[in-house]
Amino acid sequence: MSEPGSPVVARRGGSRAVAAFVGNPLSVLGLAIVVVIVLLAVFADFVTPFPDHVGPIGDFAAMSAPPASPYMLGTDAMGRDLFTRIVYGYRLSLIMAVVVLAIATPVGVIVGLVAGYKGGWTDYILMRITDVFLAVPPLVLAMAIMGFLEPTLMNGMLAITAMWWPWYARLVYNVTRAEAQEGYVLAAETVGASTLHILFREILPNCWPSILTKMTLDVGFVILMASSLSFLGLGVQPPTPDLGSMVAEGAKYMPDGWWLSLWPALAILLVVLGFNLVGDGLREAFEAEN
Repeated sequence: MSEPGSPVVARRGGSRAVAAFVGNPLSVLGLAIVVVIVLLAVFADFVTPFPDHVGPIGDFAAMSAPPASPYMLGTDAMGRDLFTRIVYGYRLSLIMAVVVLAIATPVGVIVGLVAGYKGGWTDYILMRITDVFLAVPPLVLAMAIMGFLEPTLMNGMLAITAMWWPWYARLVYNVTRAEAQEGYVLAAETVGASTLHILFREILPNCWPSILTKMTLDVGFVILMASSLSFLGLGVQPPTPDLGSMVAEGAKYMPDGWWLSLWPALAILLVVLGFNLVGDGLREAFEAEN
C-alpha cells in the first residue's frame, strides 16, 4: 500500500483535482475566457486593427461611428477604434492586477502566518492593525488615498495594494491558527525546527490552496476596483485606454452613443466573470483533492 504522503497518493490527488476542474463546464468556460483575454492583451500590438488609436490621435471623419466595418465595435468621440482601445485596456488592467497581487499577497501572507502562529501580543497587534484596514470599505479607502496622490497608474496600484493585503492576512491567519495545532507542526517543534522552517516549510504549503483560489478570484476584483477609480476620475487618465474611464466618457453620449459605454462595461463584466469562474473551479478542485 502507498503511504499517505507518497508520490503515488500525490498523483492521485492531483488527478482528482484536474478531473474535478475539467468536469465543471463553467470552470472550463472561465478558463477559456481568461486565456483569450490574456492572449489578446499580450499580443495587442498584432491583433488590434488600429494600434495607433491608443494615444491622443483622432480621426474626426470617423467620430462616434456606430459598430460597422472597419470599426467592429464603433469609435469614440475622437474617432478611435473601441475594440483596439478595449484590448489595450485589458493589458493595462491585467498589469495592474498582477502588480497589486504580487505586492499585497506576500505582505498579507507573512502577517497572517506570524500572527496565527506566534499568538499573544504579536497576534493582537498585527490583527488589530489588519482589522482597522478591513473596517473601512475598500473603495472608500482607495478613494481617500488617491485624493492625496496624483491620479497615475503607479499611484492607483499603490492605493489598491494598501487596501488588499489585509484580506490575505485574515485568510492566512485563520488557516494558520488551525494548522498550528496539527501533529506535523507539533512534531517539528519537538525536534527543534526553527520558527521560519515551521512557518514556510510546514504551515505555508497547506495555505496555498486557499491563497491561490483567492488570488484567482481577486484578479477580477482588482480590475473592477481599478475601473471604479478610473470611472470616478481617480485612476489612469486619458488618453491612456482604461476600461473604467472609457465607460465614464461614453456615459456623456448616452443614449445615442450607446456603444461607447456598453462595450467597455461588457469587457469589464467578461474579465471579472472569467476569473471568478476559474476561481470557483479551483476551489472545487482543491476540495476534491482533499
